[in-house]
Amino acid sequence: MASLAYDERALADLERLAEFLREGDPASAETTFDLIEEAVDVLAAHPMIGRRVFGQLRELIVSRGRTGYVALYEYQASADRVIVRAIRHQREAGFED
Repeated sequence: MASLAYDERALADLERLAEFLREGDPASAETTFDLIEEAVDVLAAHPMIGRRVFGQLRELIVSRGRTGYVALYEYQASADRVIVRAIRHQREAGFED
């Protein structure tokens, strides 16, 4: 199993998403966070499951009803490590530098 880590940007994204959800629907904030965490945890066993987007970066789609979230991650095969780089809602425009 690969080790799994979130970089600072991904952690900030999770906090931003949670804050947004707490404002509109506090009950769904925790449920959504758990859903994202469970989906990302799958990467430890299946790091190549996501679609390659560029270079070593891949996208994992996390379904939530009619929409969902996208986790941008990198699998470092030589270290057997997955690093989650960013997370966004599917309706957001895209990942930014």
